[in-house]
Amino acid sequence: MPLDPSFIGRTYPPTEPYEVGREKIREFAEAIGDANPAYSDPEAAKAFGHPDVIAPPTFPFVITYGAAGQVVNDPELGLDYSRVVHGDQKFTYTRPVRAGDRLTVTVSIEAIKSLAGNDVLTVRGEVHDESGEHVVTSVMSLVARAADEEGK
Repeated sequence: MPLDPSFIGRTYPPTEPYEVGREKIREFAEAIGDANPAYSDPEAAKAFGHPDVIAPPTFPFVITYGAAGQVVNDPELGLDYSRVVHGDQKFTYTRPVRAGDRLTVTVSIEAIKSLAGNDVLTVRGEVHDESGEHVVTSVMSLVARAADEEGK
């Protein structure tokens, strides 16, 4: 059964603050194989004009994907997560994520489309720091694959 397009525009409550730590940034940068010193060395980050180490551009996935769980687990939406694959991810920045940031994410359903029997759900995550300043917007597409003829 296709997802109900009346859910487009539904917004979920902001997440609890996530405190961005230097070590989390370093571990993430190491995991993705990015040795940029601005991700691990406070002095290098300052030389680039940042007050502390900054996170790689894809780091917000750590918190935005978790926040999107509110959408995925919404029983009213009826998304079958066993059929979901991650289709696309984009980030639009106001400023870099920095060590010491306390970030919250507010997610909303931006679009629901049906393509070749598959449901494509677009989830927008607005990330703000504790002062309310916008930091980054995440837009992810989740594809719920169509069931086969046997409903599997």
